[in-house]
Amino acid sequence: MNRPQPNEYPIWGETYISKVDREIFEVLNDQVQSLPDLFRRNADKADYAYADGKWTLKEMLGHIIDTERVFAYRITCFARNEQQHLPGFEEDDYVKNARFAQRDLEDLIEEFIALRKANLFLFKSLNEEELERKGIASGREINVKSILFIAGGHIIHHVYILKERYHVV
Repeated sequence: MNRPQPNEYPIWGETYISKVDREIFEVLNDQVQSLPDLFRRNADKADYAYADGKWTLKEMLGHIIDTERVFAYRITCFARNEQQHLPGFEEDDYVKNARFAQRDLEDLIEEFIALRKANLFLFKSLNEEELERKGIASGREINVKSILFIAGGHIIHHVYILKERYHVV
Protein backbone atom coordinates (compact mmCIF):
# COMPACT_ATOMS: atom_id res chain seq x y z
CA MET A 1 0.00 0.00 0.00
CA ASN A 2 1.34 3.40 -0.91
CA ARG A 3 2.09 5.87 1.86
CA PRO A 4 -0.56 8.58 2.38
CA GLN A 5 0.19 11.96 0.85
CA PRO A 6 0.32 15.08 3.07
CA ASN A 7 -2.92 16.42 1.55
CA GLU A 8 -4.75 13.29 2.80
CA TYR A 9 -4.37 13.93 6.53
CA PRO A 10 -4.02 16.76 9.06
CA ILE A 11 -0.52 18.05 9.81
CA TRP A 12 -0.44 16.31 13.22
CA GLY A 13 -0.67 12.96 11.42
CA GLU A 14 2.87 13.36 10.10
CA THR A 15 4.22 12.70 13.61
CA TYR A 16 2.94 9.13 13.33
CA ILE A 17 2.92 8.43 9.59
CA SER A 18 6.60 9.38 9.31
CA LYS A 19 7.49 6.62 11.78
CA VAL A 20 6.12 3.85 9.55
CA ASP A 21 9.13 2.60 7.60
CA ARG A 22 7.75 -0.72 6.30
CA GLU A 23 4.61 -2.01 4.63
CA ILE A 24 1.76 -0.95 6.91
CA PHE A 25 0.20 -4.40 7.34
CA GLU A 26 3.60 -5.79 8.31
CA VAL A 27 3.82 -3.13 11.01
CA LEU A 28 0.26 -3.66 12.25
CA ASN A 29 0.68 -7.44 12.34
CA ASP A 30 4.06 -7.29 14.08
CA GLN A 31 2.66 -5.04 16.79
CA VAL A 32 0.24 -7.78 17.87
CA GLN A 33 3.25 -9.60 19.31
CA SER A 34 5.96 -6.97 19.78
CA LEU A 35 3.94 -4.58 21.95
CA PRO A 36 2.70 -7.27 24.36
CA ASP A 37 6.24 -8.69 24.55
CA LEU A 38 7.57 -5.25 25.52
CA PHE A 39 5.03 -4.84 28.31
CA ARG A 40 5.52 -8.39 29.57
CA ARG A 41 9.30 -7.96 29.73
CA ASN A 42 8.74 -4.86 31.84
CA ALA A 43 5.88 -6.08 34.04
CA ASP A 44 7.88 -5.11 37.13
CA LYS A 45 7.51 -1.46 36.02
CA ALA A 46 3.75 -1.66 35.37
CA ASP A 47 2.96 1.04 37.93
CA TYR A 48 6.00 3.21 37.16
CA ALA A 49 5.72 6.75 35.81
CA TYR A 50 8.92 8.63 34.99
CA ALA A 51 7.64 11.89 36.50
CA ASP A 52 4.73 13.26 38.52
CA GLY A 53 1.65 13.63 36.37
CA LYS A 54 2.92 11.23 33.70
CA TRP A 55 1.19 7.98 32.87
CA THR A 56 2.26 4.67 34.33
CA LEU A 57 3.08 1.83 31.95
CA LYS A 58 -0.41 0.40 32.52
CA GLU A 59 -1.94 3.80 31.75
CA MET A 60 0.19 4.07 28.60
CA LEU A 61 -1.08 0.68 27.44
CA GLY A 62 -4.63 1.72 28.31
CA HIS A 63 -4.17 4.86 26.23
CA ILE A 64 -2.93 2.74 23.32
CA ILE A 65 -6.02 0.53 23.64
CA ASP A 66 -8.40 3.52 23.75
CA THR A 67 -6.71 5.09 20.75
CA GLU A 68 -6.86 1.83 18.81
CA ARG A 69 -10.62 1.80 19.41
CA VAL A 70 -11.00 5.39 18.27
CA PHE A 71 -8.98 4.76 15.10
CA ALA A 72 -10.98 1.61 14.30
CA TYR A 73 -14.24 3.51 14.76
CA ARG A 74 -13.08 6.30 12.47
CA ILE A 75 -11.91 3.79 9.86
CA THR A 76 -15.26 2.00 10.02
CA CYS A 77 -17.24 5.21 9.70
CA PHE A 78 -15.26 6.69 6.84
CA ALA A 79 -14.89 3.40 4.93
CA ARG A 80 -18.68 3.09 5.09
CA ASN A 81 -18.99 6.66 3.74
CA GLU A 82 -20.24 8.30 6.94
CA GLN A 83 -20.97 11.97 6.32
CA GLN A 84 -21.27 13.07 9.95
CA HIS A 85 -18.26 14.77 11.53
CA LEU A 86 -16.69 12.68 14.28
CA PRO A 87 -15.56 14.21 17.56
CA GLY A 88 -12.02 14.34 18.82
CA PHE A 89 -11.01 12.91 22.17
CA GLU A 90 -8.96 14.22 25.04
CA GLU A 91 -6.45 11.47 25.79
CA ASP A 92 -5.56 12.69 29.30
CA ASP A 93 -9.23 12.76 30.30
CA TYR A 94 -9.76 9.27 28.87
CA VAL A 95 -6.84 7.90 30.88
CA LYS A 96 -7.92 9.77 34.02
CA ASN A 97 -11.42 8.33 33.80
CA ALA A 98 -10.51 4.77 32.82
CA ARG A 99 -8.83 3.43 35.98
CA PHE A 100 -6.12 1.64 33.96
CA ALA A 101 -3.73 1.89 36.92
CA GLN A 102 -6.06 -0.36 38.91
CA ARG A 103 -6.25 -3.04 36.22
CA ASP A 104 -4.10 -6.12 35.85
CA LEU A 105 -1.31 -5.63 33.30
CA GLU A 106 -1.82 -9.05 31.72
CA ASP A 107 -5.53 -8.29 31.22
CA LEU A 108 -4.61 -5.06 29.43
CA ILE A 109 -2.10 -6.92 27.27
CA GLU A 110 -4.67 -9.54 26.30
CA GLU A 111 -7.21 -6.81 25.58
CA PHE A 112 -4.80 -5.11 23.19
CA ILE A 113 -4.05 -8.40 21.41
CA ALA A 114 -7.75 -9.24 20.99
CA LEU A 115 -8.58 -5.72 19.84
CA ARG A 116 -5.78 -5.47 17.28
CA LYS A 117 -6.48 -8.96 15.92
CA ALA A 118 -10.16 -8.09 15.49
CA ASN A 119 -9.28 -4.75 13.89
CA LEU A 120 -6.94 -6.44 11.42
CA PHE A 121 -9.90 -8.31 9.92
CA LEU A 122 -11.55 -4.95 9.22
CA PHE A 123 -8.34 -3.29 8.03
CA LYS A 124 -7.49 -6.10 5.60
CA SER A 125 -11.02 -6.20 4.20
CA LEU A 126 -10.82 -2.66 2.85
CA ASN A 127 -10.46 -2.19 -0.89
CA GLU A 128 -8.67 0.68 -2.63
CA GLU A 129 -11.85 2.77 -2.93
CA GLU A 130 -12.62 2.40 0.79
CA LEU A 131 -9.03 3.25 1.75
CA GLU A 132 -9.28 6.52 -0.16
CA ARG A 133 -12.60 7.60 1.38
CA LYS A 134 -12.43 10.66 3.60
CA GLY A 135 -14.24 12.05 6.55
CA ILE A 136 -13.96 14.73 9.19
CA ALA A 137 -12.60 13.83 12.63
CA SER A 138 -11.54 16.35 15.25
CA GLY A 139 -12.48 19.07 12.79
CA ARG A 140 -9.97 17.90 10.16
CA GLU A 141 -10.34 15.93 6.94
CA ILE A 142 -8.54 12.59 6.78
CA ASN A 143 -8.75 9.46 4.66
CA VAL A 144 -8.98 5.85 5.82
CA LYS A 145 -5.51 4.89 4.58
CA SER A 146 -3.97 7.70 6.63
CA ILE A 147 -5.69 6.47 9.78
CA LEU A 148 -4.20 3.01 9.22
CA PHE A 149 -0.71 4.50 9.02
CA ILE A 150 -1.38 6.69 12.04
CA ALA A 151 -2.52 3.63 14.03
CA GLY A 152 0.76 1.86 13.33
CA GLY A 153 2.88 4.97 13.84
CA HIS A 154 1.11 5.85 17.08
CA ILE A 155 2.36 2.65 18.67
CA ILE A 156 5.87 3.14 17.26
CA HIS A 157 5.82 6.63 18.81
CA HIS A 158 4.84 5.32 22.24
CA VAL A 159 7.35 2.47 22.14
CA TYR A 160 10.04 5.09 21.55
CA ILE A 161 8.80 7.07 24.57
CA LEU A 162 8.69 3.91 26.67
CA LYS A 163 12.30 3.13 25.81
CA GLU A 164 13.59 6.69 26.16
CA ARG A 165 11.75 7.88 29.25
CA TYR A 166 10.64 4.74 31.03
CA HIS A 167 13.83 2.82 30.22
CA VAL A 168 12.00 -0.32 29.21
CA VAL A 169 13.95 -3.07 27.46
